[in-house]
Amino acid sequence: MEIKRDAYLKRLVEHRGNQRIKIVTGIRRCGKSYLLFHLFKEYLLNSGVPQSRIIEIQLDDRANKSLRDPDTCLTYIRQKVRGKGQYYLLIDEVQMMDEFEDVLNSCLHIQNLDTYVTGSNSHLLSKDVITEFRGRGDEMYLRPLNFTEFATTCPELSFAEAWRQYYTYGGLPYCALLPTAEEKAEYLMKLFEEVYLRDIVERYGIQGEAYMDRLLDIISSGIGSLTNPTKLERAFNSAGGMKLSDGTIKQYLDHLTDAFIVERAERYDIKGKRYISTPYKYYFTDTGLRNARINFRQIEETHLMENIIYNELCGRGYLVDVGVVEVNERQPDGKYARKQIEVDFVCNKADERIYVQSALTIPTTEKRQQEERPLTAVQDSFRKVIITADNVVRHRDEQGILIVSLQDFLNNTDTLESTSSDA
Repeated sequence: MEIKRDAYLKRLVEHRGNQRIKIVTGIRRCGKSYLLFHLFKEYLLNSGVPQSRIIEIQLDDRANKSLRDPDTCLTYIRQKVRGKGQYYLLIDEVQMMDEFEDVLNSCLHIQNLDTYVTGSNSHLLSKDVITEFRGRGDEMYLRPLNFTEFATTCPELSFAEAWRQYYTYGGLPYCALLPTAEEKAEYLMKLFEEVYLRDIVERYGIQGEAYMDRLLDIISSGIGSLTNPTKLERAFNSAGGMKLSDGTIKQYLDHLTDAFIVERAERYDIKGKRYISTPYKYYFTDTGLRNARINFRQIEETHLMENIIYNELCGRGYLVDVGVVEVNERQPDGKYARKQIEVDFVCNKADERIYVQSALTIPTTEKRQQEERPLTAVQDSFRKVIITADNVVRHRDEQGILIVSLQDFLNNTDTLESTSSDA
């Protein structure tokens, strides 16, 4: 079955022939190779590009081991480019080549060569690498399937059942196509241990693999919770028998984010207009991997929904932070005291900002007021939204807050941009 990744394919097509290196990166098994070597290649062939003008190099293939040498690879590429017609270079897992930055910069000097590469660590998006390309690198971060992409793999399911499958097993493409729950669970658990964790241990020479295991268990159990290395150190050491410093914990967390397994959301003081250095939140790039890490225990829909909304917002191009706003609250003794309350997500895109609350259900007036409170405390003119799994029709309440159902939000990318029709 072919899974469409139309939004990502569209971006590649739009950047075709722009004299830049197109860099597709993301967690292993999220579909980078499929996007480049199947969907994009198919687009090129259908648009009239001859097969002979598409140069394909998959560096994770043992048969191409010699091409991991930068000089050998560059010689191979130059030999393939014959004549003056346009050629297309597709390189998979480019980080497996030493000095790949130099090779890609050399490709920029071949006027009739349009270059596309994939990679599985965030070094490919670092400022150092982009500097090496002298402003001639286009970045594209490919995420696992979002809900609408996932739903195309199981059109026979109702929204409720597809949603349950999605928050339980996530959006890695191969997993989505497996027919049974047992196969999905086994695939995810093996993938975490044998690919992701093994990659990190080998790449960074980690000696105490058991310590990384323990840290993963802690952050997996606490998705959506505020934390920092010092807090994690206390949780780690309280388990008994194992101790790890906050500095080492920070290094391990950086390794996990570098491999795109988790993402860190910073805290932002909305009224003070400044970032708060600590604590912060970690969300998993794929909820199926998170669940597999803890053997599919703690399948808490509330926290998983928050994680998925975070991923969806990032996938739509927003820069997403965790918001903090101070309120003056009356105490039982009648005195007032300052208190910080949390806005789940502060979403920025260019000059646009949206505040978003995730609420699994809003069964009572009291619960609705609780969810509205951080949004009304912000007191600015930017859009404010509550996303709930309740079956509600999109509408604005008396506070001007947009109430949106989870189904509406996931299935319609323009939901948060709506203004007049939802009043």
